Amino acid sequence: MKAKNYSWIIPGLFFLLCALLNLTGRIGWEPLARGTKPALLPLIALTSVAAAGGMDSRGMRLLVTAQLLGCAGDVFLMYNGFYPFICGMIAFLAGHVFYMTLFGGLSWKGLGIRTWIPALLVMMGLVATLITVIGVEGDLLVPMCVYGMALMLLCFTGIAGVARLKGEAWWRVLCGALLFTISDALIAVETFQESPARWMGFAVMFTYISAQALLATGAVKLLKEN
Repeated sequence: MKAKNYSWIIPGLFFLLCALLNLTGRIGWEPLARGTKPALLPLIALTSVAAAGGMDSRGMRLLVTAQLLGCAGDVFLMYNGFYPFICGMIAFLAGHVFYMTLFGGLSWKGLGIRTWIPALLVMMGLVATLITVIGVEGDLLVPMCVYGMALMLLCFTGIAGVARLKGEAWWRVLCGALLFTISDALIAVETFQESPARWMGFAVMFTYISAQALLATGAVKLLKEN
């Protein structure tokens, strides 16, 4: 009988504490939020590795790389200005590529052109709508369109997994991708609107932390099952 693995509990508790401190800081003390933000993704990565029993598979290496790229994106977005924003976007875009390599390698198998063409058209339409509603323009228009398509592809990956492969893990992946999209849409609103709501920062981090946690737990569950 295989012994149960409880090694993820301690890093998981540290992650939960860090997340609660970060969200508390978003409400009342910004230095606390800034101080805890860089630790969130490394703690998720450590918890993922512990839960999976080590990094002895290609899938785990893809997952941890995506999470560490998320950490890099978090750090860049702590600074104001055009170039930190672009660097943060590139880091997250690269992370999405690793997520899609991990999840898409399972959920995209057997999908033909008759599925991909209408799916891509719908995704492009959704990105165009979001970009228009948010009011993105100027030098950031093209990068935001590319990044938006990456988010749509991640959501499509989750949808394909839920529809074709079933299982709780794929629902976690899909919900994580959707929450990631909501979080980034809120960041765009914060960036491009003159007077964003005061609660926006809390909403951004709550949806983002939830998204990363769901993607991590979904990935670990899938890797154990496959």
